[in-house]
Amino acid sequence: MEQIIDVDGVAVHIEGQGAETIVMLHGWPDTLRLWDGQVRALSGQYRCVRFTLPGFDLAKPRRPMSLDDTVALIERVVRAASPDGSVILLQHDWGSVFGNQFALKHPELVSRIVSVDVGDALSPAFAEQLGLGAKLMTVYYQVWLALAWWIGGWFGDGMSRMMAKALKCPVEPRAIGSQMNYPYFITWFGAYGGYRGASPDMASCRTLYIYGTRKPFMFHTRAWLARLEQAPGSKTLAMKTGHWPMCQLPAEFNAAVLDWLASGRASSLAA
Repeated sequence: MEQIIDVDGVAVHIEGQGAETIVMLHGWPDTLRLWDGQVRALSGQYRCVRFTLPGFDLAKPRRPMSLDDTVALIERVVRAASPDGSVILLQHDWGSVFGNQFALKHPELVSRIVSVDVGDALSPAFAEQLGLGAKLMTVYYQVWLALAWWIGGWFGDGMSRMMAKALKCPVEPRAIGSQMNYPYFITWFGAYGGYRGASPDMASCRTLYIYGTRKPFMFHTRAWLARLEQAPGSKTLAMKTGHWPMCQLPAEFNAAVLDWLASGRASSLAA
């Protein structure tokens, strides 16, 4: 049975059963619907908690949020959904950025992380690793989306859908709008407090990092990937997909997540 609670005007959906709670964080241009397949696969063993980030719900007005406000919202969701214990984060794209900042600020509230396709992308080493072509591509698509947010309306929506198609986003065009683009606008124009206060560090808890290899460049550094592979209880998994492994190879993705979570739970019980 699905339960829906309200946290600061955001509808938080809770499904499934189990001793552990998984909080799912999406990115651009997605909503909580991104995790439909994962909820079906995981809800038999875990409580699955998900919500659409403010501003990403096209049925509601624009709601750009600062980094601090976003992290604070995640904290309130976690405390409301799991008042007696820490949670597992399942995060993708911008959700990985926001989730990592939350885990750094509140390590006691996060037991493990499953991060999808975005790793240490805020680190100086990541910028240094990118080649000129990747840097130009990053600037192009991000500034395009930032300008689409600024323009807004039907024209901004059209710009956003055009870019989503170019990036092969597995989202229906009608479900994509320029109001989802505010993280890019904040990044490039420093609005709403900017993201310059974001830490370049990565959370130190056990992490499963799943990433697609069929895209122009990676969103992690080779050094961070190597460190994660050596960290006790952590794991990396490359999949022959683009930026959305959970949609492009859902069966393999879900099996990998379930296996890793089960192995971590067994280790905790043994300890």
